[in-house]
Amino acid sequence: MTAVATIVVAEDERDLNNLIRRHLEDENYQVVQAFDGADAVLAVERDRPDLLILDWMMPKLDGLEVCRRVRRSSIVPILMLTARGDEIDRVLVLEVGADDCLTKPFGIRELLARVHAMLRRVELFRESTVDPAPPIVAHGPLSIDLGQHVVTLDAAPIDLTPKEFDLLALLVQNAGRAFARDYLLERVWGYDYAGFDRTVDTHVLRLRKQLGGSGDQIETVWGVGYRFARPRASTADSARGDS
Repeated sequence: MTAVATIVVAEDERDLNNLIRRHLEDENYQVVQAFDGADAVLAVERDRPDLLILDWMMPKLDGLEVCRRVRRSSIVPILMLTARGDEIDRVLVLEVGADDCLTKPFGIRELLARVHAMLRRVELFRESTVDPAPPIVAHGPLSIDLGQHVVTLDAAPIDLTPKEFDLLALLVQNAGRAFARDYLLERVWGYDYAGFDRTVDTHVLRLRKQLGGSGDQIETVWGVGYRFARPRASTADSARGDS
């Protein structure tokens, strides 16, 4: 039997919260409701959901603070709901650890499409961890454990959001190959992220900062997108090859 996904809906507007709950239950998801930020944090800790749908503006704790607190101990995918449509606000949502952002007002079809896509990513990750010997990809001081979902730099762990990890893993596993932004959006986010074409750029910028010198290997390919550069041969290696 297929396990039923559990989704926490944290939204203080009760009518909207109930509307989302009904549609998710029609899709056979188990729904836990929270009506303020403090309850949202408790619900994630208690129920360990597969997805958190989180409103930005809520009493007690706003969505940004909830996101920060959840990220201290959980990699649960987070879909942030916001009435703020400015790009700077959407970037802020991603920077505090959310995986996706949906601007109000929104259609239920779009909400469900994003929920389905995010849960597909969760299922793919779970399937990958079944492998008894998950691969570890290493490039110099950078190491990515695809099974444990852990990135280390010079043996020190790097704290990445799930989407940052997925993006980095895709680039590193295909070092030297250039990927278009549209392709990265489809592969990492699982659907067409129309209207938010800076998403990849924002995540690449954060990765570069967090990876220090290794971040320079994420190269911009003008007119295309990004690639992770293959390690360059040292001068000594080149000299031996010429001799």
